[in-house]
Amino acid sequence: MITITTTQELAAFCQEAAAHPYVTVDTEFLRERTYYSKLCLIQLAYPGEGDENAVLVDPLEDGLSLASLYDLFRDPNVVKVFHAARQDLEIFFVDEGIIPAPLFDTQVAAMVCGFGEQVGYETLVRKIAKAPLDKSSRFTDWSRRPLSDAQKKYALGDVTYLREIYEFLADKLAKNNRAKWVAEEMAVLNAPKTYRVEPSEAWMRIKTRTNSGKFLTVVQALAEFREHHAQTRNIPRNRVFKDDALVELASTKPQNEKDLSRSRLLLREARRGDIAAGILAAVQKGMKADPADLPKSDRSRDKLQVNPALADLLRVLLKAKAEGEGVAQKLIATSSELDAIAAGLRDGDALRGWRREVFGNDALRLCDGEIALAAKGSVVKVVEI
Repeated sequence: MITITTTQELAAFCQEAAAHPYVTVDTEFLRERTYYSKLCLIQLAYPGEGDENAVLVDPLEDGLSLASLYDLFRDPNVVKVFHAARQDLEIFFVDEGIIPAPLFDTQVAAMVCGFGEQVGYETLVRKIAKAPLDKSSRFTDWSRRPLSDAQKKYALGDVTYLREIYEFLADKLAKNNRAKWVAEEMAVLNAPKTYRVEPSEAWMRIKTRTNSGKFLTVVQALAEFREHHAQTRNIPRNRVFKDDALVELASTKPQNEKDLSRSRLLLREARRGDIAAGILAAVQKGMKADPADLPKSDRSRDKLQVNPALADLLRVLLKAKAEGEGVAQKLIATSSELDAIAAGLRDGDALRGWRREVFGNDALRLCDGEIALAAKGSVVKVVEI
């Protein structure tokens, strides 16, 4: 098992990898005590057998530059293969502003190929590579050195088996003419906005029970302060204060530290110092906001007039289409999307791209009374009217 610890070693490996059609990539990181992930290990492999052509890269080694790896990530002739790539990609985007391309996510491809919803790597190793996966090092503290042989073996397994999985799925997608489906799904992972958290937009993730503009303005200001504070100090946002405390603060609108001391949900350390000052300033900012600038929560779907019978028929149609195509149902449409279609909305993802071809067109025809559903044994068929 080769561990790369120098810039020269990494450059040599990346030069070799660039001569091949793809490279498999995985990372090990910690995030429990930080806002941004701490990159602890990078695993790489290009076509080969076993541990052949596979390496571990130690980014914690002093003086090691990842520039050659980022050059490989930019190489348009080498497919970068990940499994459940989002968190790995966020690390590289935050570090270098780079998103590897072309990109292939085996979790997405596996859903398109009928392996179920959000299928895990271990499942694909067992079903495709026909091999067991050692899970003993799953909860390792990857920042500690030295790494044991067992830890290294576990980490390498995340990219060595991935080669066989990628080749199997890519071949199946080509035979089924579904490569473009996966390409459409990669659009989200390829978008920089997927990995950016703008403090001014952080309030949109807060669940509240009121649509009051003045209340939401204070929520917005508090969420913006918390996000900025967490980012600049690289600490988890919940270490500043949790969502339930934020909602409480937006409701009580404390004016001074004495008011903060009465909070039931605010952490003790947040009732004084920089956090307390930030909370009080945010509350004042929210209360003084121009009414014209008040944010509005998107409640457009809260009062949809859903036709329950039609929604049930759409669920039957979705199940039939998913089984017929061998695709995970939730990859085609979620329950809320079906309800939206049954309520007359026509702007959801289920009505775009490959999903429209597989399901959306017939879903709209069902809504318009152009087709019906008939059961024959365990099979549901579309019947023209």
